[in-house]
Amino acid sequence: MLCSRGSIHVKVTPEQWLDNAVHKTGIQVFDLSAQVALESCNLPGKFHKDPADRIIVATARIHNMNLVTKDQKIIDYPHVESVW
Repeated sequence: MLCSRGSIHVKVTPEQWLDNAVHKTGIQVFDLSAQVALESCNLPGKFHKDPADRIIVATARIHNMNLVTKDQKIIDYPHVESVW
């Protein structure tokens, strides 16, 4: 989105950037599953209502993975492990 709005400029397309990131770093990309969608609506405890953050947190919970983030709202949420 930042590229399409002109907020940042990169030398490759977003598709090329993602392809390089996945193949050179071992990053895993997960599809949005029904299980993750449901989890995002039923997160335990209190978490803010931003749907993108809820999907990110739900994905980490379903796949039992830590999140790398500087988002303080996610860091403060006790039901997912995060590092920065």
